[in-house]
Amino acid sequence: MKRWLIVSVALTVAALAGGLYVYFGLYDRLPERVPVHWGIDGQPDGWVARENAIGIFLITPGVMLLFLGLTFLLPAISPARFGVEEFRDTWNYLMTLVLALFAYIQAAVLWASLSGPPHGIRPLVAGIFVFFALFGNVLGKVRRNFWLGIRTPWTLASEAVWNRTHRVWAWGWTAMGVIGTVATLVGAPYPALFVFLIVGVLAPVPHSYFIYRRLHPAGSAPE
Repeated sequence: MKRWLIVSVALTVAALAGGLYVYFGLYDRLPERVPVHWGIDGQPDGWVARENAIGIFLITPGVMLLFLGLTFLLPAISPARFGVEEFRDTWNYLMTLVLALFAYIQAAVLWASLSGPPHGIRPLVAGIFVFFALFGNVLGKVRRNFWLGIRTPWTLASEAVWNRTHRVWAWGWTAMGVIGTVATLVGAPYPALFVFLIVGVLAPVPHSYFIYRRLHPAGSAPE
């Protein structure tokens, strides 16, 4: 069995086992109201009753199981010229990386449910930035497809635009992840962190358009 599949299955099982253990094994340690949502200030602003928390603890493992299935399904239904075989190792790595992020979120939710993290959701935000740093590190290896990467009308229309956009934002997302992680750990305010993250995630969209217009002026057809 391939290593990435072993890791993916292990992460999914661990997330499920963690949720079941906290609910059934540590039920008495759960507060009467379990936090399920946090505001932009990093403090909880949504709760469920303790007896209903099992649903919250099972959502993430369920999503992970679905995502694991998509790792096999999406390549199988990809149309010609947009398959993932050319970068299959990178595909497997990134899909496993997404599952690792889900598992980390599950751990953060369980931790917050038991005692409340002493630093708000700062560890969770830092983990999201680490995810983008690791994602960006291999983004340049992702080839044109419909499922993974920076998928805009212009990157999908032109392989040259896809490749240039991904090469640039492989550096961009890696830098964003590293800077964001450090900023989170040193105590940067949550609103600034969220704005920085949103801008970094969305910036490739207009950038891909400008690359397209430069490579394919009006009247010229993409490859």
